[in-house]
Amino acid sequence: MNRNPFEHNYFIGYINQVTPQYVKVHFPSSVLLKSFVFRGEQYNGGLVGNYVVIEGEQHGFLGKMLEISLPENERLELSEKSFQNKEFHPTGKIEILLSFDLFNPTEVEKGLNSLPSVGAKVFVCSSNFIKGYFKGFGVKKENTNPPVFSLGCLTYDKSTEVEISQQAIFGRHCAVVGTTGGGKSYTVSKLIEGIIVNKGKAILIDATGEYATHDKQSYSATPAILANSAFFHYTNLTIGDLFVLLRPSGQVQAPKLAEAIKSLKVLRVLENTYLTSTNITKVDDGFKVKIRDGIEELIKVDGGTVTKENQLMRPFNRIYEQNMVDIESFNSDFDIRLLASQIIKECIWDIDKNDHMKWGGRNDTHLNNCISLILRTKSLINNPLFDVIFGFQKDKTDEGELITEMQEFLNGDKNLLRIGFEQVGYDFQAREILANAIGKNLLEKSRQGDFKSKPVVLFIDEAHQYLNRSVKDEYFEMTRLDSFDQIAKECRKHGLFLCLATQMPRDIPQGTLSQMGTFIVHRLINPFDKDAVENACSSANKNSLSFLPVLGAGEAILMGVDFPMPVVLKVNKPIVEPNSATPQFVLP
Repeated sequence: MNRNPFEHNYFIGYINQVTPQYVKVHFPSSVLLKSFVFRGEQYNGGLVGNYVVIEGEQHGFLGKMLEISLPENERLELSEKSFQNKEFHPTGKIEILLSFDLFNPTEVEKGLNSLPSVGAKVFVCSSNFIKGYFKGFGVKKENTNPPVFSLGCLTYDKSTEVEISQQAIFGRHCAVVGTTGGGKSYTVSKLIEGIIVNKGKAILIDATGEYATHDKQSYSATPAILANSAFFHYTNLTIGDLFVLLRPSGQVQAPKLAEAIKSLKVLRVLENTYLTSTNITKVDDGFKVKIRDGIEELIKVDGGTVTKENQLMRPFNRIYEQNMVDIESFNSDFDIRLLASQIIKECIWDIDKNDHMKWGGRNDTHLNNCISLILRTKSLINNPLFDVIFGFQKDKTDEGELITEMQEFLNGDKNLLRIGFEQVGYDFQAREILANAIGKNLLEKSRQGDFKSKPVVLFIDEAHQYLNRSVKDEYFEMTRLDSFDQIAKECRKHGLFLCLATQMPRDIPQGTLSQMGTFIVHRLINPFDKDAVENACSSANKNSLSFLPVLGAGEAILMGVDFPMPVVLKVNKPIVEPNSATPQFVLP
């Protein structure tokens, strides 16, 4: 960084008014504005939006020029002829962004403990000086070699490159927001390129397939296009996910569904362990479990399901207690094709009225109440849409299983895994449920510490489609799909970082949006969207947000927890451009 930010050639005026919100600068001569040449560019009054530095006694100050005006008496005399012949004395309003140690400009003071004094000199900020600040944002002193990448250049000074540390952008989660056509897709692609340059790992949930242009690049793993080349095997769903898919009513159906899943998990344990266990013996009508020497009791199996009607409880409970951790785990490791039949067999009385060691006989009332659940279960398993997504008829080891591919990507040397949703239908909330299941799986991996040594950035395009969603119908109490909310709230310390891209920040839960430490905000017009960003980002202020409606394509405001000041920049075009162009009308 240039250690002398106050260069005489860049002098423009003196401070003549100081308030807690802004300061005003007096230009001694309008000549400074009429023919001000700065780094080869003639500004001619175009200093508005540019950075300036102010010289103080102990501190220097970095500010942004908000406006330039003439005093009232001179404004009335303004004409084309007078402007050429008469000298005017403009004034400007400056927003103070940060202060720095006068003798060590790299030391940025957090908060404004002091303000410039009247009479302090004001200079246009040099390119080298401001660039040094950008690189240092979010970087701890002990990190001597932080990964950085070039994001773009200042909107009002194209020669000033904006290089940002990867830690500052993603270290506290990131949100890329803006209306359609504002440049979100290019920015996301540029951020992905930044991670790739620094040999990081990124997983992209691509809602529409516009990032398929990355698929054939050397840094990209084989894309996981769901409902086509990839599937999310149902055994990787949580029990909660299955309840969301099947939507049981609360009083009778939910307990019966839970018991059916438990029974099929017990059966899976028996099938996996009987060959190596001395306490379990497979027989024609089921499995015999050794209770004690000389005594074995039967768990009856018929048609691939556990029969409980009038059977002893003890052998079943013995297996359950011995394998409770596996059986009560969050995954769905059982044969879902047998679930409807098992629900039927769960429609029994809790105990036999004559022998409390046994389950009772069939309960027709419960069976009648579960008919709709049984039909929905059969419909789900035989639905081609869900079958191709969740692999109901496939084995977990089949090629294309998403969780397996994700693990291979995390263990391999590729930098990007694109999970394509472009062929996933919109019916039955399949997209939301599937995305939530993927998020939940990554959440569990992060809790286990899988990303501590090798952080991963999870990009979610069109995030409003997946966040703040819930499932509810006439059979089922409302359940929120909140895995991404949980990631935002707890996974930063585990090395899993979110980057949300959306054109409707108002549809993102406020609690999730407030967890975003960095915002890259493209053009926003809707006042509710602007309010959502302003409420979520502590560094957002009216002066910065006032630029949002007039930002051009690719221009954005970068602000966040690790950025002492908002930065208005033009994002560079990515090397690999997303396929986000708008179709054009043409004559036939």
